[in-house]
Amino acid sequence: MSQRLLFLIHSLDMGGAQRVAATLANHWVNKGHAVAVATLSSTSSDFYALDPRIERIALNVAKPSRHPMAAMLNNLRTLRAVRRLLKQWQPQVTIALMTSANVYLALAGWGLPGQKIGSERIHPPMLPLGRVWETLRRLAYGRLDHLVALTAPSAAWLRNHTWARHVTVIGNPIPWPLPVQPPVLDPNTLLIKGRQRLIAAGRLVEQKGFDLLIEEFAQLAPGFPTWDLIIVGEGPLRGPLEAQLARLGLQDRVFLLGSVGNIGAWYMACDLYVMSSRFEGFPNTLVEALACGLPAVSFDCETGPSDIIRPEIDGLLVPPGDVSALVSSLTVLMTNQALRERFAMRAVEARVRFSVDGIAGQWERLFQQS
Repeated sequence: MSQRLLFLIHSLDMGGAQRVAATLANHWVNKGHAVAVATLSSTSSDFYALDPRIERIALNVAKPSRHPMAAMLNNLRTLRAVRRLLKQWQPQVTIALMTSANVYLALAGWGLPGQKIGSERIHPPMLPLGRVWETLRRLAYGRLDHLVALTAPSAAWLRNHTWARHVTVIGNPIPWPLPVQPPVLDPNTLLIKGRQRLIAAGRLVEQKGFDLLIEEFAQLAPGFPTWDLIIVGEGPLRGPLEAQLARLGLQDRVFLLGSVGNIGAWYMACDLYVMSSRFEGFPNTLVEALACGLPAVSFDCETGPSDIIRPEIDGLLVPPGDVSALVSSLTVLMTNQALRERFAMRAVEARVRFSVDGIAGQWERLFQQS
């Protein structure tokens, strides 16, 4: 039976939650549902492509606040805009992604028909929001019909620290084959043939730990002269990371590629995936890399990687933040092609483990609950 489904998220710029919203929206419109994606921001930063049958709504209420009074007024305007949208579009199910959207949906949707489902996309204690927003989250989540967490530890935290009534664990879907969209960069025209490559991907922010990864590669580089490191992604730390590379003399061995829309081609052109994040929710790039047949080495963050990597089956996990342990595990795989190939054969099972059909089915079971 066709339903009216509305997504509410801050923006559609490059990020894990945004990719999930686009993936599920595209899936459900293909199944005959009426789907809309609404953002608090404008469309100017949109990165992920939506099916043309999806109604794209930009509320354009995401404004910077220079002082507490301005913040309060901006939040009131946002609440009015979201409530007006819910009344006009009349969704049977609304899915909010990330904390602020969850809170806005919970408060603006009070008393209106339709299911209201929030979802946390990061492990909440790893990214404190401040007293006001922590209080709003704790109280407002009780007004949602369901709350989705990415992992069991995150679900437990939400049950213990908010008034959420029903918390369900659902991982992220990964479409296969991986979608391609601009900007497209051909690895064959940019990479030197005959070299081997580590690859990492994510926004250039402190959370992703690329400064740690560069430190690790500096230790590996002398012993592995035929290996390079590719980092895919863009962000505010590009300048400091470039300065770190210059200080270590790694400009010819480590490449900050920027954002690409054909990430699958880059995974396929590399030999090993590495994740150095300080914390994660449920890292999409790790699932994508496995789906492309890359073995992976990752810090075992409190949440995320251990739900994806199966140790000694498709990758290796090391204690979080332990640079020496990550270097040792990378050394094991970089020196053992047979082991990389054995892990790669099982890594592709991620295509089924995290398929869009399977993950969407878990969401759909929530829609059927009152």
